[in-house]
Amino acid sequence: QVQLVESGGDLVQPGGSLRLSCTASGFSFSLYAMSWYRQAPGKERELAARVSSTDGTTNYAGSVKGRFTISRDNAKNTVYLQMNSLKPEDTAVYYCYARGDISRREYWGQGTQVTVSS
Repeated sequence: QVQLVESGGDLVQPGGSLRLSCTASGFSFSLYAMSWYRQAPGKERELAARVSSTDGTTNYAGSVKGRFTISRDNAKNTVYLQMNSLKPEDTAVYYCYARGDISRREYWGQGTQVTVSS
């Protein structure tokens, strides 16, 4: 049974930091590129950050570049999103996403709420 379980979402003040975690099970984690997407109220889901399965190459949306850092620990089947200098516009549900490099299978987590507000 495939599972992606996110954690770490919370209410934080502007300028604060959070670290999201996503722990995977039921598939070969090291063979999957991992991403964090986010969806704000009334908006479409958008890619925030991605890390490759092979060499750890990372990509970021322009709006989070320099503030967010994605990383993965294949030994723990976990991907992280370190979010610094948070802004109210970062408020969204954050989703973990996996896509197999060879299988092209796709999996989504259930989402974790991040709210940035004073």
